[in-house]
Amino acid sequence: MTCSIVDWLPIFSIPAAVQLVLDSLIFLQDERDFKLYSYVVMENHMHLIARSDELQKCMREFKSFTARQIVDHLSLCGHSLYLRKLEKLKLTHHHDSDFQFWQEGYHPKQIDNDKIMEQKMGYIHNNPVKRGYVDQPEHWRYSSARNYAGEQALIPVTLVDVASAAERRTQGKY
Repeated sequence: MTCSIVDWLPIFSIPAAVQLVLDSLIFLQDERDFKLYSYVVMENHMHLIARSDELQKCMREFKSFTARQIVDHLSLCGHSLYLRKLEKLKLTHHHDSDFQFWQEGYHPKQIDNDKIMEQKMGYIHNNPVKRGYVDQPEHWRYSSARNYAGEQALIPVTLVDVASAAERRTQGKY
């Protein structure tokens, strides 16, 4: 899934905004039927691989809650330029808020085999490398690449053994 900030505003360059997102992902894992396998948070969007029997509901709650929390934080910290932009970008059919934080939708893609899982995780983890921000995926602080590299990670994920899946494929065990 991909969740993008409206107008691609780089609000996730503010560490406290990212922390609100990470805390919300932890909540979903702890309190909802939500398995998080992989994620990366970039400056204006995030990618994640997750599973839930109520995925649409979880994502709706996640986006609603994080939008309110981040807008409150921006207000508290005096980020008036971002607030003005978020207010201007509010969709007219949204009556429950004065601001639009997330772009509509979350662009889910079905992952139905190990090869696709390996591809998607590689894409997610290499996003900061492709952008030239880091040399190695596990060097990006806001990524589950750190979990998979056995390094100190910011939040837990449910690890997927994509290496053994790739090995099984190359050995013709499918």
